[in-house]
Amino acid sequence: MAKLERTYNIPLRKEFQKVPKYKRAKKAVKAVKEFLMKHMKAEDVKVGKYLNEKIWERGIKNPPHHVKVNAVKDDNNIVIAEIVGAPLPKEEKKEGKKEVKAEEKKEEAKENKKAEVKKEEEKAEEVKEESKEEKKEEPKKEAPKPAKKAAPKKTATKKTVSKKK
Repeated sequence: MAKLERTYNIPLRKEFQKVPKYKRAKKAVKAVKEFLMKHMKAEDVKVGKYLNEKIWERGIKNPPHHVKVNAVKDDNNIVIAEIVGAPLPKEEKKEGKKEVKAEEKKEEAKENKKAEVKKEEEKAEEVKEESKEEKKEEPKKEAPKPAKKAAPKKTATKKTVSKKK
């Protein structure tokens, strides 16, 4: 499967010094990708989890000056880079009897869940229909109207009579 495998010590300092401090780790990741594109002659480079964590472990402002990397180029011209000593990510799953059985079990579980959901929906619909039928059968009782409140009594106000001089 692996077409080409190499180990590089990638210098990052000259590259990340070209950008402001708050962009250094980002530039270091770009520098790793550019370096591997150039040296492995590939157009697509994927940075592994452990390599990315190593670059970012001291924050965005202070990435490491050098990084030792294992680079693996596969048949599809894709380079996968990972820090030396870290496991390479699994490229493709090999189909074996155990994996096929596991996939079948997962599919069966999904189908069972779907069937259960449908049953629950049907039960909910039946309950709704039954409640509608019960409402139709029961005659509607008119609720007694509340008694009107007595209006407050108006009290007579004293009129002031103006005295003529």
